[in-house]
Amino acid sequence: MKIGTIIHRLKSCSSTNDLAKEMADRDAKEGTVIISEEQTKGRGTKGRSWYSAKAKGLYTSIILRPKESAVSLLPLVAGIGVQNAILKTTGLRVGLRWPNDLVWKKKKLGGILCESGFLGNRINYVILGIGLNISHERSDFPEEIRSLATSLELAKKEAVDWSVLLQNLWESLDDWYSIFCQGKRSEIIRSFEENLVFSKGERITVVRDDDQVSGVFIGIDSQGGLILEKRGKRQFFYSAEIKKIEYR
Repeated sequence: MKIGTIIHRLKSCSSTNDLAKEMADRDAKEGTVIISEEQTKGRGTKGRSWYSAKAKGLYTSIILRPKESAVSLLPLVAGIGVQNAILKTTGLRVGLRWPNDLVWKKKKLGGILCESGFLGNRINYVILGIGLNISHERSDFPEEIRSLATSLELAKKEAVDWSVLLQNLWESLDDWYSIFCQGKRSEIIRSFEENLVFSKGERITVVRDDDQVSGVFIGIDSQGGLILEKRGKRQFFYSAEIKKIEYR
């Protein structure tokens, strides 16, 4: 089933990802979409809260049931899909910040949260959560994140047609998910690398809970991990251990 064929629209919910999990456990079909005008307990990665101003942003989750095993690539797939939809709709070429952020001029525009459900040791489903700031004014953001966040309308300086954006989003996500299901990992990695906010050969710093590592960015590996070279040795980092990336 294509992504976006079945869409459940809500005025409010605690978290679209949590609702999608409940529906997936009740055998909801792959490609089912949940959209809410607001989230009262929206979540980002590592348990962080995601501020969900009512009717200002896109708060959506998609139920996937992948047979391809490399589900750690799905945040990259989602990032490319959202980025392509934004470009097609608005002409804005937003950047991807590994592993799961969309940014405009270093300010956060959106984020991806992928969560898996298992039957025994087999993946039963993946919930692909997307939060995207669309029509926020500066004052719509809490003061503590006002200097760090932006929206499509702030970046574009004009209104965004939500219906066109959503149609482009479902089509783009469906196209890139099909590429993922065909096992074309190198195509996904290449596209993600081409749209990163930092380039190969650039010096970046990976910040973890208890330390930080600086080195030259080499690329993304086949599992979606980030490769740094430091003093001639390569180090591999994965999203679960990362707090943030610092770059030029």
